[in-house]
Amino acid sequence: MAALRLLLLLAAAMLLVVASRGDASGAAPRGRKLLVLVDDLAVRSSHSAFFGSLQARGLDLEFRLADDPKLSLHRYGQYLYDGLVLFAPSTPRFGGSVDQNAVLEFIDAGHDMILAADSSASDLIRGIATECGIEFDEDPEAMVIDHINYASTEVEGDHTLIAGDDLIQSDVILGSKKIEAPVLFRGIGHAVNPSNSLVLKVLSASPSAYSANPKTKLASPPSLTGSGISLVSIMQARNNARVLISGSLDLFSNRLLKSGVKKAGSKTRHEKSGNEQFVTETSKWVFHERGHLKAVNVAHHKVGETNEPSMYRINDDLEYSVEIYEWSGTSWKPYVADDVQIQFYMMSPYVLKNMSTDKKGLYSTSFKVPDVYGVFQFKVEYQRLGYTGVSLAKQIPVRPYRHNEYERFITSAYPYYAASFSTMGAFFIFSFAYLYHK
Repeated sequence: MAALRLLLLLAAAMLLVVASRGDASGAAPRGRKLLVLVDDLAVRSSHSAFFGSLQARGLDLEFRLADDPKLSLHRYGQYLYDGLVLFAPSTPRFGGSVDQNAVLEFIDAGHDMILAADSSASDLIRGIATECGIEFDEDPEAMVIDHINYASTEVEGDHTLIAGDDLIQSDVILGSKKIEAPVLFRGIGHAVNPSNSLVLKVLSASPSAYSANPKTKLASPPSLTGSGISLVSIMQARNNARVLISGSLDLFSNRLLKSGVKKAGSKTRHEKSGNEQFVTETSKWVFHERGHLKAVNVAHHKVGETNEPSMYRINDDLEYSVEIYEWSGTSWKPYVADDVQIQFYMMSPYVLKNMSTDKKGLYSTSFKVPDVYGVFQFKVEYQRLGYTGVSLAKQIPVRPYRHNEYERFITSAYPYYAASFSTMGAFFIFSFAYLYHK
């Protein structure tokens, strides 16, 4: 008996542990293990400040050479890593079972990636970027050149060390603190298709920039010019996987992170470039430490009731509510906005309303069921710049009135009632007059 009681206590303890693990209120939205692929292990020390910032935030980094013959992203159908950092721009092929398709499948499975290239970028790296909606300059010798917005510390004279300050205006991507110092960039540019809504330019070149070989004279107009050149871009896939692609590996290096900067033509010298703040904030976004939303506790019921019905009747008054939270990097915080909408949908929205919020994460609204019966859906489709998408849908049937639910006398039918009785009265008078008239 004592042994049975002990087993029951152990089982209860195990259930409590499982329940606490299953509660998403305090769990991170993404795993914390990253695979870092480099073409030279010296990158581990030359970019140690960036890697150190990732590790300081609790990310577990595993460094491997890109051509390691034992390299693999998954085993027995399960992915071994939650994110990928590709700092191997010149590698012609990956080792082991990893290739371009494996990397793309890794993203398709909902995982995140940072890819950094430079002038030595291989066809493999360019191919991965192309599949993510980004086209590097076709000229393998081309670099981004800017004879106006360059760093005055430049000593080579080819103006390829750019002091960029054309940043995307988004607090969720770059953080709430403004990046005051220019971001130093030396590398290759790329183009973004403006019709592709999934890809955004985070750091753009200035109107005076162009992409060309700095060692030769221009024989023809450059293919990439002006602010159409993107230096750093991001992509959020429809499955909420996030990708950052940079045309510069030096952007993440200790040398540029700690370097002072003075933009050409400016009197202001910054003791430290904006690189460290830039790469830290963008990496937080990529690895879902910011801008990740979740929706929980979806509920709907008739006004004045609490239980969720199996169907509604036309013209019923109902209430709908949902709680939306944002991951802050350490815990879930209430997400506050005034543009979350609910649709009551059948082929097209019959009801479209903004939901009010109590600023503690709860969004709610009430409305009358349309005078149309059929199978409807409650739909919440929330897509905002920098945030993961919230997509909720639940079907619910709507029925007409039953025969015994109508009013005994319908007000709108009074003219018909009057017409019927007046017809009967007229017929009676006519009959009486016809029969008894001499």
